[in-house]
Amino acid sequence: MKKTCLHPNHTAQGALMSPFGGFDMPISYEGIEAEHRAVRSAVGVFDVSHMGEVLITGPQATMFVNYIFTGDVAPLPAGKVVYGMMLNDNGGTVDDLLVYKRDDSEYFLVINASNIDKDVAWIKSHAARYDVTVDDQCDFWSELAIQGPLAEQTLKDVLGLDGSDLGFYTFKDLRSADGHPMVLSRTGYTGEDGFELYAPAPVIVSAWEKLMEAGVAPCGLGCRDTLRFEAGLPLYGDELTEEISPLEAGLGMFAKVDKEGFIGREALVAQKADGVKRKVVGLEVEGRAIPRHGYDVLDMDGNKVGEITTGYHSITLDRNIAMALVDARFAALDTPLQVQVRRKVFPAKVIKKRFYTPNYKK
Repeated sequence: MKKTCLHPNHTAQGALMSPFGGFDMPISYEGIEAEHRAVRSAVGVFDVSHMGEVLITGPQATMFVNYIFTGDVAPLPAGKVVYGMMLNDNGGTVDDLLVYKRDDSEYFLVINASNIDKDVAWIKSHAARYDVTVDDQCDFWSELAIQGPLAEQTLKDVLGLDGSDLGFYTFKDLRSADGHPMVLSRTGYTGEDGFELYAPAPVIVSAWEKLMEAGVAPCGLGCRDTLRFEAGLPLYGDELTEEISPLEAGLGMFAKVDKEGFIGREALVAQKADGVKRKVVGLEVEGRAIPRHGYDVLDMDGNKVGEITTGYHSITLDRNIAMALVDARFAALDTPLQVQVRRKVFPAKVIKKRFYTPNYKK
């Protein structure tokens, strides 16, 4: 079991710990609901040092990233971040990730913790015919996510970092007072304004301790999941897998099929022409039943037509809601469906899967 540089801090603070992506990670401190509300109303900080980082450099870096990535990085200006996927030949999702463009010869990729070994091997396997260097930097960087409407002010007041010049999905390179490299970005995975601080372990430990002294709420992966879910954001392993394409997940805007030559493009073009057979939708479930990952979704005749990918009693909205991968024939808004919760069946209907309106930096 891997541990982040903040593991001693988490255990000393009494965090509930659990395995995630091969790491022993904090799930909650004061409780998921309290931490969720702190991020929605003020600010919270997450240890996300389990995420992976890969640096792509070289004369053909732009060409290579465009080959393995669904987005088009060629026209992006330096300092821009873009979300997208890496696909297999069948159009399934190897991983979803963020790409940070420093310039045409240097890209910083942020990948999911559960996929680090797979992703690094997959990226390297496709790099041989390009003039690029693939540098696995997962052991070098640690990361904090500072999220909530007070994130910008907290960053400045507590850490002395000015993020006011960063627009949504942009970043900049910095140096700590003692010369360590840092990356500060403004993306977020909660539906609120927020920043990500990448730095070596000593910088991150110091920053965490300053934030704790200032009274910023420590937040675990439990509320990270409830927050991203309310904002309609996918989690790899739930809404995206090797068997689920971006089109099926409703993320077609991040798969630029008009861009030539990326892995999985032909499968997406065919899927788009034929019409997707499955879609990820939002559901509202009646009654007291909370839908959970893997529960069956039924049509009104009791036939299975899909499965829940993520489900919760929404803390912000006080409703039982879910995302589900269903037969495309049942994906239209207001379609009546049912959810099998253990031995009982509960009525449900299709709703928009962005349950909460995000408050990102405009």
